[in-house]
Amino acid sequence: MIDVVITSYKEPETIGRAVEGFLKQDVKEEYNIWVVAPDKETLDVAKSYWKRVKTFVDPGKGKSYALNQILPKLAGRIFVLSDGDVFIKENSLKHLIAPFEDLRVGCVSGRPVSMDSKSNIFGYWSHLLCDAGAHGARLKRAERGEFLECSGYLWAFRNGIIKNFPLDVAEDTIVPYLFRERGYKIAYADKAEVYVKNPSDWKDWINQKIRNIKGHENLNKIAPAMPRTKSFWNEIKEGAFFAI
Repeated sequence: MIDVVITSYKEPETIGRAVEGFLKQDVKEEYNIWVVAPDKETLDVAKSYWKRVKTFVDPGKGKSYALNQILPKLAGRIFVLSDGDVFIKENSLKHLIAPFEDLRVGCVSGRPVSMDSKSNIFGYWSHLLCDAGAHGARLKRAERGEFLECSGYLWAFRNGIIKNFPLDVAEDTIVPYLFRERGYKIAYADKAEVYVKNPSDWKDWINQKIRNIKGHENLNKIAPAMPRTKSFWNEIKEGAFFAI
């Protein structure tokens, strides 16, 4: 059994596409789909799928808090996490859970793919960071057996190992680190693609980066020894050849 948890916040326009992406997956193992959101509009769309999708009311105290509330209630052997404003490619779920056949693997990251056009600067940056930066960096680190942070857009981890995790930090970073500290490997499923729409103007782009920074700033206190692999500048460096 696999539990898919899609966290969302005021995204009634996109949550349907996110849900349908998972409903169309061809996997042999049974899986449940949960939509976690604080707002009625998003939850109503999820409920329109009747028994195919279950809902959970986000208490409104942050994403990590909501996940800490719902995950202990689920019985799946694997938790798959995604967001309400993205959608996954056909067969992505199959590729994402395949690495867990190795019992030494604790977490698996999927691959974000930008949906934006390269014809403008923001779309170009999104491809630079996603395709060459994040993808290239994760691929190299996975091949070398090094620590890598997961992508919050699509990732998965084993149930029963990490009972809960700190709040006010990036969960897709701290959870892989906690698994690594317990001797598990972090894998990268580059064929598990998730399509992402990035900011298309300067204000939204800056706000996104500020949110990312806030999600990581407490890591210095909680896990000061953890390698910092997912950052704007690291991804720019990894993507340097792509820009040429």
